Amino acid sequence: MIDQSVIAEHNAPREADLRADYDALGAGLARRGIDIDAVRREVAGYGVAIPSWGVGTGGTRFARFPGPGEPRDVFDKLDDCGVIHQLTRATPRVSLHIPWDRADPADLLARAEATGLAFDAMNSNTFQDSPGQTGSYKFGSLSHTDPAIRAQAVEHNLDCIEIGRAIGSRALTVWVGDGSNFPGQVDFTRQFDRYLDTMRQVYAGLPEDWRLFTEHKIYEPAFYSTLVQDWGTNYLIAQELGERAFCLVDLGHHAPTVNIEMIVSRLIRFGKLGGFHFNDSKYGDDDLDTGAIDPYRLFLVFNELVGAEGTPGFDPAHMLDQSHNVTDPVESLMVSAAEVQRAYAQALLVDRAALAEFQEANDALMASGALKAAFRTDVEPILAMARLDAGGAIDPVAAFRASGYRAKVAAERPELSGAGGGIV
Repeated sequence: MIDQSVIAEHNAPREADLRADYDALGAGLARRGIDIDAVRREVAGYGVAIPSWGVGTGGTRFARFPGPGEPRDVFDKLDDCGVIHQLTRATPRVSLHIPWDRADPADLLARAEATGLAFDAMNSNTFQDSPGQTGSYKFGSLSHTDPAIRAQAVEHNLDCIEIGRAIGSRALTVWVGDGSNFPGQVDFTRQFDRYLDTMRQVYAGLPEDWRLFTEHKIYEPAFYSTLVQDWGTNYLIAQELGERAFCLVDLGHHAPTVNIEMIVSRLIRFGKLGGFHFNDSKYGDDDLDTGAIDPYRLFLVFNELVGAEGTPGFDPAHMLDQSHNVTDPVESLMVSAAEVQRAYAQALLVDRAALAEFQEANDALMASGALKAAFRTDVEPILAMARLDAGGAIDPVAAFRASGYRAKVAAERPELSGAGGGIV
């Protein structure tokens, strides 16, 4: 962890300017009937989970270029995640991926406590083969034609649940790469029926206070047909499995022209929105830093979420899910956490009464303007003040670089090979 005095030294010369900016923004918002302190409190109470795998360097299908101080194991990952939360005060939970993060639950809890973190949803992995595994997932996992391989995939998911129970998790996320790469390779109906049968077995193993999240993806690694290819299929799965099954929306798992905020609205309407994996994309499932390409779309998603607050049973989980190829993963995750908070804060500024009136009057221009007025507001002073009040850094990336943390862990952790490819 970074010594708190380093953060205090970083904040000291910046605090006066921040307070002046905050007061100026507060005066402007007051003229719009908005209490800036109320918005700050909402933002301060919002948190987004970090994926354990996100603090390591990702890669393309062709190569991986690891940076200095790459985490060696789950405990190094928790250390890095702890630093992110220490500086941003926006990432209080970590989502583990099994078998990548398998460790003694008591040791995981001890390190989480030391780094000020808690655990979010568990993630199972049946999209690649692991050491000691009997059957291969090359041609599928939960939908495989071989019942022994399907049973192996079910057992793995149940194992993830048991690990999660021991560390305080309350959800399991299941994503599969099952599908086909050639026409005629699989029978679509039989494949889907096999998947539903095995997922019912996983669902039956859920503790009463857990939720099951299924995730759709339009393509990759199955490039002709993907088993859970879109939100409609995902919704059907959640309906088939039961009331504790929900749909997870990854912002990168859609065709470029899809209206994601409308999907969010539909899933909210039918009580099946489980949560999000936040990232951004230009061409497909790029897993770029959140808000790097289309921050307005991120805002429009949060406009739907804020509008649904107070709906009975509405409690979506929020997590980042990115692949960092050319940036320091810790820095990218800090920036992304701030971008998610930014979109949330901007959505809180929408004049919903006025927006509803414009919508009822079919005044498209003014309705769009009501959203733009919130989106164009620079809420950075709100985010920075929330960090300052909670003991975080006014400028997390600058504080991280000044702390020397990357150089410190680089000296402690062996350099990793960049051999091989594949998205992590």
